[in-house]
Amino acid sequence: MRKWWPLIAVSLGVFMLLTDISIVIVALPDIGAALGMDFDGLQWVMDGYALALAALLLGLGALADRVGRRRVYTAGLAVFAVASLGCGLAPNGGVLIAARIVQATGGAAMFATAMALLNLAYRGRDRAVAFGVWGAVSGAAAATGPVAGGLLTEYLGWRSVFLVNLPVAVAAVILTRRTLPESRNPDAHRIDLPGAAAFTVAAGSAVLLLIRGGADGWTSPSVLGAAGTTAAALAVFLLVERRSPHPLLDLALFRSPVFTGVMLCGLVYSAAAFSYLPYTSLWLQSVLGRGPMAAGLTLLPMSLVAFAVSARAGRRLAVLPPAVPLAGGLAVIGAGALLQCTLDASSTWTALLPGLALTGLGVGAVSPVLAAGAMAAVPPERGGMAGGALNTFRQLGQALGIAVLGLVLHQGLRASLADGSTGVPDPEAAARALSAGAPVPGIPSELVRAAFANALDRTLLVAALTALVGAAVVAVLLRARPTPARPPADGRPSANGRATEERPTGTLAQR
Repeated sequence: MRKWWPLIAVSLGVFMLLTDISIVIVALPDIGAALGMDFDGLQWVMDGYALALAALLLGLGALADRVGRRRVYTAGLAVFAVASLGCGLAPNGGVLIAARIVQATGGAAMFATAMALLNLAYRGRDRAVAFGVWGAVSGAAAATGPVAGGLLTEYLGWRSVFLVNLPVAVAAVILTRRTLPESRNPDAHRIDLPGAAAFTVAAGSAVLLLIRGGADGWTSPSVLGAAGTTAAALAVFLLVERRSPHPLLDLALFRSPVFTGVMLCGLVYSAAAFSYLPYTSLWLQSVLGRGPMAAGLTLLPMSLVAFAVSARAGRRLAVLPPAVPLAGGLAVIGAGALLQCTLDASSTWTALLPGLALTGLGVGAVSPVLAAGAMAAVPPERGGMAGGALNTFRQLGQALGIAVLGLVLHQGLRASLADGSTGVPDPEAAARALSAGAPVPGIPSELVRAAFANALDRTLLVAALTALVGAAVVAVLLRARPTPARPPADGRPSANGRATEERPTGTLAQR
């Protein structure tokens, strides 16, 4: 049992940070009501976390190579715990969003170092077991997030969703300090800070553009400013990465159609499979009147099917050509979203179950193959960079998906309420209130049910089309033979893509 303590230490942190992506979903209506947050604010509660994860993963991985993986992982746990306390005690929406961003900073430090720590802590068959358990824990986090969030919100209040992290983080810090060896890359290069900053600005302003575009108008000064900032920051990022001798993300990797296809799959997978769930939860609670616990249980079939498929068929899927599970899985995710596009004023929560289960089938096919596909598409010395890039694209897909689908939901509500026959005096204000789960006095409940069902149908349709179009493009890209980019000209591995195994430092007791 003693040899598995390092695995437990890493799994606790990863489980905690991944659970916090989905655990908030069913708490959103209660958070909005308690803190008086509008639709934009609730989107940022989700998007701030996903964006910070996406923006910081590569940079923190490179930092860990230089200063020590255990040190960065432990610091991430401490930051995550303090930020979780800040979330749980937040007096208003602004503080909550800021604390969520800081929380994701700690999560990124843990996520960026978890696989490297396990790789150094175990050898041979034990390593295979450790990575298998780590993958299962990652799947279990997605499955338990909505249910745990519903249980905590309904019986202990929404603040407990964040405060529950504190004892877990303390236990993980103690185990990490006592059982994990320290390690670093002696050949690590200087961190690409300009690239990291440019990517962060580009991603953040892009999400701001999408969130504010529907509310302020696409020609408003704030939206045009966000568009200009996005374009400028993206141009700077591309320029910096092309000229840097040790880039955060080697753009030459995208010369490989297979690598590009895997990254695109990761982006579309997160955007199409998970980004509509917060809005489904709003419909379940604010329109149908189901409690947080019941809403979490409604979403459970997707997670359970995904976990079962990944666990039972993961090895068989891995031996197939990557286009089969990746493009095929995206197509099944699209079909699952389409199957949910049948809602009307009389629909109940059971209308979602077949589509959620089918979506889970697609998620279970894609999930276990993505990482292996990314590693297979690059030279071994770029494996760390490829893994970090994949996690970045996945989190970026979720952040952009939440923003885009939120815009679709809001516009669908406004269109339904603006119909002259409804008699709603201010459709825009009513749509914004309903989007945030707030009641609108004077509007019949039957009209609310019809308008929200129509808007959610549109949202699910966009998610379905995203998955289906993505599946077609990924299938074409993955048909090409892998053509990994060449190693760096000096023949040395990159700072965040070291292939050789490093010997851990520390005493035998620490190991």
